[in-house]
Amino acid sequence: MRVLALDAALARCSAALVTDGRIAASRMTEGERGAAVALPPMVESVLAEARCEVGSLDLIAVTVGPGSFTGLRAAIALAQGIALAAGRKLAAVTTGEALSACLPDIGGRALWVAIDDRRGSIFLERGADVWHGEEDALPRPEGPVAVAGDAAVAVAARLAARGHDVMLTSARLPASFGVALAAAAQIAAGRAPRPAQPLYVAPPATRAPGRPLRPAPRPALS
Repeated sequence: MRVLALDAALARCSAALVTDGRIAASRMTEGERGAAVALPPMVESVLAEARCEVGSLDLIAVTVGPGSFTGLRAAIALAQGIALAAGRKLAAVTTGEALSACLPDIGGRALWVAIDDRRGSIFLERGADVWHGEEDALPRPEGPVAVAGDAAVAVAARLAARGHDVMLTSARLPASFGVALAAAAQIAAGRAPRPAQPLYVAPPATRAPGRPLRPAPRPALS
């Protein structure tokens, strides 16, 4: 299976072509901004290196969150356009699923993916559930947990201080390879693809302007 995967959920932007679980070509850049500009040439470069036409892809995959409002929208819009042009299925993957796909065995522990929302709180993806709140209000684990994500160090330290059995993993940021693996696993399991829509747990940190951005037009002179 040939999977073109895109990710711009957190402080990294990446694209990869993965064939039968192996990377045929990949590109990556660090940073939280510029995904809308960086991703299209990455995709072109990946396809060119792998000598792959869009029409020969089997699946398009993209991360849908939790994560950056702008990054998610840019990656999803591009993935939707490619899928439509290629006439192929589009598989949506959460940030936690992308990270989990690249993790080694965690010994049966529940995986908690902790993501900094950049507003003083944390997104905590636990299976199908996503919790949002302040670090000092973290939910209580029901058993041993492993923690991943860009806020993993703080969350693991907080849980350990409370006496919980916690393992800190090395997984911090998702990558397109993990997105491809998670998407392929969805298809192999026969699960219906998740809608390719941003997984917003909290409203975006934007607000409407308090006054018009420009003066109202003047009436034409007679």
